[in-house]
Amino acid sequence: MTEDKVTGTLVLAVFTAVLSSFQFGYDIGVINAPQQVIITHYRHVLGVSLDDRIAINNYALNSTEELPTSLGDPTPVSWAEEETMTSASLITMFWSLSVSSFAVGGMIASFFGGLLGDKLGRIKALLVANILSLVGALLMGFSKLGPSHILIISGRGISGLYCGLISGLIPMYIGEIAPTTLRGAIGALHQLAIVTGILISQIVGLDFILGNHELWHILLGLSAVPAILQCLLLFFCPESPRYLYIKLDEEAKAKKSLKRLRGSDDITKDITEMRKEREEASNEKKVSIIQLFTNASYRQPILVALMLHAAQQFSGINGIFYYSTSIFQTAGISQPVYATIGVGAVNTVFTAVSVFLVEKAGRRSLFLIGMSGMFVCAIFMSVGLVLLSKFPWMNYVSMTAIFLFVSFFEIGPGPIPWFMVAEFFSQGPRPAALAIAAFSNWTGNFIIALCFQYIADFCGPYVFFLFAGVVLAFILFTFFKVPETKGKSFEEIAAEFRKKRGSAETPKAAVEMEFLRPTETIQFGINYVPLAVPGYQVSLNSLVDLFF
Repeated sequence: MTEDKVTGTLVLAVFTAVLSSFQFGYDIGVINAPQQVIITHYRHVLGVSLDDRIAINNYALNSTEELPTSLGDPTPVSWAEEETMTSASLITMFWSLSVSSFAVGGMIASFFGGLLGDKLGRIKALLVANILSLVGALLMGFSKLGPSHILIISGRGISGLYCGLISGLIPMYIGEIAPTTLRGAIGALHQLAIVTGILISQIVGLDFILGNHELWHILLGLSAVPAILQCLLLFFCPESPRYLYIKLDEEAKAKKSLKRLRGSDDITKDITEMRKEREEASNEKKVSIIQLFTNASYRQPILVALMLHAAQQFSGINGIFYYSTSIFQTAGISQPVYATIGVGAVNTVFTAVSVFLVEKAGRRSLFLIGMSGMFVCAIFMSVGLVLLSKFPWMNYVSMTAIFLFVSFFEIGPGPIPWFMVAEFFSQGPRPAALAIAAFSNWTGNFIIALCFQYIADFCGPYVFFLFAGVVLAFILFTFFKVPETKGKSFEEIAAEFRKKRGSAETPKAAVEMEFLRPTETIQFGINYVPLAVPGYQVSLNSLVDLFF
């Protein structure tokens, strides 16, 4: 059948698009491996190095031996110690901002990807978005020549804006150009490119490649390479036929684009599908974000959806992704960067596995299995770290627990929240629900990126006991409050919600959902985003419509 054909144009378009996904993954992972190198540079830029402060402290001790030693006059020694502690706190703050500013940018831009794609078209929107990618890469690439902490924080923030935009644009574009029967396989390349970007950033971040004192700034700015390549290739890629037909009502251009993508003049099935899609979208009233919380029919589903996303982000997974090198150092691993690369490899493998699992088992069951596995792994991680001083072999316990923690995340909590948000809502409220879900996801990402280092410093080896407690709370919430959605209509899901809240209110007319098949899902960031039809995307006519 012609719709199953993989053409050169389709391969080019998908490859070009997922270069953005690769950049996304690269930006997630690149900050991890060179952490100590960058922190050392921060100390240098901010004034006196830590070694110098230790020397000052020692000098203060030696030069005040004959001074009074009463509690009332410890000033010289206290001054040196206080300065050292202040310096360490300042470095920790700048490093946390270097990591978390990326999530701030993504959080801000998460609402605008669909809007930009609708206003400019998918291709032009990607070209505009790449301006942000290039600016961010240049700031980080030249950070060694100026105030590095300011340039890196700014560059990471701007790169986050880019990734927030493309997290909506790329799933939208590749979902719209892919043949229906290949949509899942092609859509999975988005997440595969992301985890590949993470893995590549960890490899080139090794100290004998780019993660050293001489070349770390080049490592950070290297994301400009795929951005430039993508800008060049986009001029040869066709515009989304769905955008041309449904949004612009330009049937002739849509047919021309389809013929290029399918490699055939027989595009009747695609046109019929898009015509039906346009009619369905026009018949259902859109729902704003405000209405999701004020309308009783939507309130419980959106609150459950937000809790699922909170469970995903506050499980501790991003603490591992952002800070795995320092965690492995604490665990006593002699070469922590290699262990971090191992985490990236495990993530890549289980990303592929999860594509099959999420459609073969119930959403709720997989979420509970994944969270339960993460709970056990978090306990073993902390036990290994606590007992490391007594039993050196405990570092292997911690390392194994981290690998399994990532595996369980990809089995359940990674993909499931995005599937369930799409399945909780019909076409009308779905765009607003996905918008607030994406925003809450990035917000959780930001909070963990900003706070994890402080929490780890405060809790020490007990830090993952804290996350284990959080995960346990979310397991209980899921068990008692979250309904199963696989294979159910919207009416059946709504009935489950009424049953769980003990409500006897009369259900609204059922709207049968178009079930998410394996060909209709892809992943987003280190998470997943549904891709059944373009209406699943946060594709908004205006921000006013979205909120009000």
